[in-house]
Amino acid sequence: MDVGVHVVNFDFPGGGAAIGPTLARVGEAAERAGVVNLSAMDHYLQIPGVGVGGAEAPMLEGYTTLGYLAAHTQSVELQLLVTGVTYRHPGLLAKIVATLDVLSGGRAALRIRAAWYEGGPAAFGVS
Repeated sequence: MDVGVHVVNFDFPGGGAAIGPTLARVGEAAERAGVVNLSAMDHYLQIPGVGVGGAEAPMLEGYTTLGYLAAHTQSVELQLLVTGVTYRHPGLLAKIVATLDVLSGGRAALRIRAAWYEGGPAAFGVS
């Protein structure tokens, strides 16, 4: 059986300064444990009402997060659980994922679907 880890919460003890080092340790620990896939969410804001904080809680940009994880891992596949088709221009998304794939040594995976939630892209003027 293959196991993946999905990172959903960035509200780590130590605040914003702890996010990078903690995320690096998560990636390194996932690889040591034999995890085959490491994923993050593709949301502009944290999802309210699901136990991980509201819109004010820390939420990192997904592909930047995966790029950071690529630098702290060697073998684990990297992806957003689902990439929101409405969140980025299609040409830009293709360039982002291709860049991640090159820099990670072929470890990027793309799953794309329709996406929407209240307070998402429209809150930032993206539609």
